[in-house]
Amino acid sequence: MGGDHGCGVVIDGVRLALQANSAITEVYLVGNQAEIEPALKQSRCRDSRVRIVHASEVVTMDDKPLVGVRKKKDSSLLRAVELLEEGKAEALISPGNTGGLVAAATIKLRRLEGVERPAIATIVPSAKNEFVLIDAGASPECKAIHLAHFAIMGNIYSREILGRKNPRVGILSNGSEEMKGNDLTREALKLCQQLDLNFIGYVEGHDLFSDHVEVAVTDGFVGNLVLKTCESMGKGMLRMVKRELAANPIRKLGAALARNAFRTIKQRMDPDAYGGAPLLGLNGNVIKAHGAARERAIMNAIRVSMEAIEHHINDMIQHDILQANQRLQPIVSAPVGEIVHN
Repeated sequence: MGGDHGCGVVIDGVRLALQANSAITEVYLVGNQAEIEPALKQSRCRDSRVRIVHASEVVTMDDKPLVGVRKKKDSSLLRAVELLEEGKAEALISPGNTGGLVAAATIKLRRLEGVERPAIATIVPSAKNEFVLIDAGASPECKAIHLAHFAIMGNIYSREILGRKNPRVGILSNGSEEMKGNDLTREALKLCQQLDLNFIGYVEGHDLFSDHVEVAVTDGFVGNLVLKTCESMGKGMLRMVKRELAANPIRKLGAALARNAFRTIKQRMDPDAYGGAPLLGLNGNVIKAHGAARERAIMNAIRVSMEAIEHHINDMIQHDILQANQRLQPIVSAPVGEIVHN
């Protein structure tokens, strides 16, 4: 109920996903039944696997996350999280309030053992492949150990979902030298150097789109800024290219000849193709879809959620985090300024 385009778009995406995948056994549509039923008819979605779970309230984009979750006990967001908590559903997809989703999921589902903060892992296209940006907005204020955990979670997601055999993991900073960065990144650098990862140290902004890194680690405040800047720049560049190619007949001819190339670039930069971003580190599969998500984005978000279930991502995260915590404990508990090497 919290998307920009209303529940009809979400239902259309569900219909497409159900048509594409017979392995789905049930889909719960959580929200105002009086709005959902007409939208189902308009979408011509008559699939018997669809269930409606009525919720009388909505956590809006204007609601403060914790306040909205605590005051609106019958919100669609809270009711959907409860389906995971009760074991009735295996994944949750929401295009609604990000802060509300993180708050509700963290409170109800709890974090995986050993994990201190959840993180949103967003897939971003680069020159030839893609990289995982983590955290993209779940945890804006972080400690070094949180970034180390994000590195582990991003490594697992890149390896299992994107198929990268040995992902290069780096911490986003303002330079590649170890003395660069701030207190947070310098402490996180020490921790990540002790992890069993293909850790390459600091990466800068210009490394992200040159296929230099598969997992870019940062706190949720910086990560969200990077993500939204990339989205805006991508749209701006496409508009600029389109305008310049229509400037005169010769350019129009060239554009016609290169139409397929431009179409491919547009498809790779389309966020709908990636569906949604998983909120990692929780006892449940939670996918954050874009607020402006259309039908295809919802369909692909359902695909992403099924991939996370099939690959047992949460089991892997808990196992690797617990092992890492044992290795990092001497460093985390050491006095400030003292470096402990394993």
